[in-house]
Amino acid sequence: MSTDEENEYFSDGITEEIINALTTVKGLKVIARTSSFAFKNKNIDVRTIGDQLGVSTVLEGSVRKANNKVRITAQLISTDDGTHFWSQNFDRDLEDIFAVQDEISILIADQIRENFGHLEIQEHLIEASTQNMEAYDLYLKGRHQQLRWDGPGIANSVKLYEQSVTIDPSFAWPYFGLAFSYALYGSWGNDKSLLQLSEENLRKGFKLDKQSYMGYFSKGELAFWGHWDFINAHQSFQKAIELNPSYTESEECLCELYTAEGSFEKALWHANNILKINPLSPNHYFTKANIFYLKEDYTKALECIETSLSINPDFTHAIALKQLCLILTKEYEKLNDFLDKTPLAERPEECRVLYKLVNPEDKIDVDISKAGALIKLEFGQALFPWQLFLLTHLEKHSMALDFLEENIKMHSGQVINFMNIPLLKPLRQYQRFQDLVQATFGAELLPSEQEVQIQIPASKALMSADEIDMVLNNLEKGMKEENWFQNPSLSLREVAENVDISSNKLSWLVNEQIGQNFNEYINSLRLKHFKENALNPANNHLSLLGLAYESGFNSKSVFNVFFKKSEGMTPKDWLKLNKK
Repeated sequence: MSTDEENEYFSDGITEEIINALTTVKGLKVIARTSSFAFKNKNIDVRTIGDQLGVSTVLEGSVRKANNKVRITAQLISTDDGTHFWSQNFDRDLEDIFAVQDEISILIADQIRENFGHLEIQEHLIEASTQNMEAYDLYLKGRHQQLRWDGPGIANSVKLYEQSVTIDPSFAWPYFGLAFSYALYGSWGNDKSLLQLSEENLRKGFKLDKQSYMGYFSKGELAFWGHWDFINAHQSFQKAIELNPSYTESEECLCELYTAEGSFEKALWHANNILKINPLSPNHYFTKANIFYLKEDYTKALECIETSLSINPDFTHAIALKQLCLILTKEYEKLNDFLDKTPLAERPEECRVLYKLVNPEDKIDVDISKAGALIKLEFGQALFPWQLFLLTHLEKHSMALDFLEENIKMHSGQVINFMNIPLLKPLRQYQRFQDLVQATFGAELLPSEQEVQIQIPASKALMSADEIDMVLNNLEKGMKEENWFQNPSLSLREVAENVDISSNKLSWLVNEQIGQNFNEYINSLRLKHFKENALNPANNHLSLLGLAYESGFNSKSVFNVFFKKSEGMTPKDWLKLNKK
């Protein structure tokens, strides 16, 4: 909401940090960045958002940055009925940005815990990563560019990350950003000299921060795409997922690793898992489609592709994969129409020729006499190796195997899936092909069969029996004798201070011993007080809403919703039924 629209990177960065902070609270399902941002700047009913994302609560807000000041607004909204059950404004100096992010994250976690049930919340969810705001600002700009996921964006991110580390060499995050950018550039652009730069920046970053999910993600990216090192890539992706389960790009890469080695069931499990917390990611649907394509289940592959393209019609990965699937399902009219109507289609001329070569019985008007002239044996010029496909289906198998072997040596992009690519089936008859499979995917080169699962600790008693009895007595005394519940802004942390225990222990006790979440517990006491007063003839001159406020309810909607949920009728109907 800044007057300067270019400050969008700053708002995005703050939002992503709050998402990441909340993912550290065990038990919270937090939707990932890509799917959350799909609703940015759109006026969509919160109930629709809840349905599309599969969530009960939406965090909505804004960031306004001007000079050295920042204003952040935040509110929590129920997706059931649109009820706002918490909102707050934060006006801070820019130098306090990490403190305010931490404050917002903890307040949000507190509100969710009070409304939904016990959560173990750490004392701090966000720590300051640098004291230099200029370096942080440059990092956010670099991250914004990196997440464009295209060549110019990656190039811009490198420049901005370099500026950031120049200003503050002790700031770890931009080193990991550089490591990722160089790994991506080097792997997919076939400039292997950049992989060394990626390794150098990883070393610098890990010296400063040994527990960075971005660091382990970048390390895995370098190992997997840069070196086809499946064992080290697997370890790094697993560690990144453990550190930040909501950063689905890490799990997507793990999914791609399993896909490459042919462990399709594992790959599909992870593909489905990441879509639970990132259900509007076109890239994740492409990843799932690619699994089905390699399994030769083209119907399901096309279903996933259509979903991907419905989210982002310009997503080139899904466009190119759709072309291959339409070749293999022998649907030339659909393919031809798609190529004509899709400016971003990959290699349309080669695509039509390949269709005729793969399906020679299909009577279509495609001239294959010049097919050989279409073959240009360059590397990294397209997502899929069209030249390799053409050589294979022109039955130039020796040349195709030469080209494949060279691509494997170069660790070129999607060729990593060569073992199961359907269009390379004619090459599988050759020992040379089998030798390449063995040299790439031999058992000693793959992670062990047993995948390390992230263990969520089982719930355990946080208090002894004597401590539970003491706190319950103090709690009952405070509520009955001092009417703590009548405070409309009463929080779990305030009550925890009153009974002299930690908020985590009180949250556990209310849930496990009383059997309610904190707000249900407090509102049930308020409701009891309201009902007693409403039936007292001395209060006939007071309105029901006035009595509700006197009982501690802080809004009309909260009172009415809670009353109807508890009693099955409106307060007015209840009063008619019970007043003599």
